[in-house]
Amino acid sequence: MTENKTVLYSYWRSSCSWRVRVALAYKKIKYEYKAIHLLKDGGQQKSDEYSKINPMKAIPTLEIDGHIIGQSLAILEYLEETHPENPLMPKGSYERAIARQMMQIIGSDIQPLQNLKVLGLIAQYSGDDAKKAEWARTVITNGFNGLEKLLEKHSGKFCVGDSVSFADLCLPAQVYNANRFNVDMTQYPNITRVNQHLLTIPEFIEALPQNQPDAEPQC
Repeated sequence: MTENKTVLYSYWRSSCSWRVRVALAYKKIKYEYKAIHLLKDGGQQKSDEYSKINPMKAIPTLEIDGHIIGQSLAILEYLEETHPENPLMPKGSYERAIARQMMQIIGSDIQPLQNLKVLGLIAQYSGDDAKKAEWARTVITNGFNGLEKLLEKHSGKFCVGDSVSFADLCLPAQVYNANRFNVDMTQYPNITRVNQHLLTIPEFIEALPQNQPDAEPQC
């Protein structure tokens, strides 16, 4: 690791990497992109070399300020604390709590239960590859049901009022996955509305999967 050099270990379609890419764009932090393919070679994140960087063998990992940080939500908190310019959280304590509540719905209650590792186990234990999509739809729908209600109460242009927050950074990737797994998004007008707005913002556009150096044609 080179001190003062910022490096993001990422995969173009990784939900967790995606939210970190948005944060780095907002904070105007230049970084080197190192692609870690989650499928090639049995999953490059499982290599001995990468496991020395991140013992959880997961992405993203961020090298910054002479430190190595894993787990996307921890990375977001670090970036917000150490680079307060272009804030990614509201000022009010209650609003910050609501933003974190929404972030955790996606980051704890939805995404980890339908990620690549879990879907692989679903197929393995059920003996039916088709169960993966069924499971993912169930998990996403359960989470979106609650998130939609919170957005109905708290959203403006963004998830919490009219300024960007951690919740917004997590939303586009989860909507992307919902569409991948054929979730009926007509049930979620507020999620759809906020997401459509986010996808007009340059920092969010920069972080899109198809705009990453390791993007694959099917995107």
